[in-house]
Amino acid sequence: MQTGTHPAPVSAGAFWTGWIMSGLVILFLLFDGAIKLIPLDIVVETSRQLEIPTGLARTLGIISLISTLLYAFPRTAVLGAILLTGYFGGAIWTHLRVGSPGFTHLLFGAYLGLLMWGGLYLRDARVRALIPIAR
Repeated sequence: MQTGTHPAPVSAGAFWTGWIMSGLVILFLLFDGAIKLIPLDIVVETSRQLEIPTGLARTLGIISLISTLLYAFPRTAVLGAILLTGYFGGAIWTHLRVGSPGFTHLLFGAYLGLLMWGGLYLRDARVRALIPIAR
């Protein structure tokens, strides 16, 4: 069991698995944020279906991109993860409010959040120190 503030070291494989997990989240969110800046027809139509004012697409894209860039850099990754957790919570609430299907739409933000925090846990000793998982 770990004591003090020194996190358990992870293997090189676990470290790179964390970066791959984080990379998948980063790539998806960069794409998602970018298409909201344009905004494409699919963004406008999805906004209407989710009862989100279509004028908010760019704002959501900017929030997503800034938070994702913060998450991508090790020095600010924890701040980015916290901001993205709030963003995902908003997405979950939006889907819940309009009655979206559970496992595919409603919980997608939770899936991204688990992948994001899991990747950060494996690649960042600070997070492992905050959340010690005993073997």
